[in-house]
Amino acid sequence: MKNRLGELRRIHGIRQEELAAALEVSRQTIGSLENGRYNPSILLAFKIARYFQMAIEDIFIYEEEEA
Repeated sequence: MKNRLGELRRIHGIRQEELAAALEVSRQTIGSLENGRYNPSILLAFKIARYFQMAIEDIFIYEEEEA
């Protein structure tokens, strides 16, 4: 799953540490999300969407794998 978290964070001028504190996660979690090494729980995805006042689908891009 791809996401726009890093892009949105930079557009809003927010440091990873600030976003992590607002979402009550570690800075490492934010870094892992941005690098695609970690997929968020549904609760964290909702928190991120609410933080940026966007729909989850506008932040996280689900691409189905081809069979």
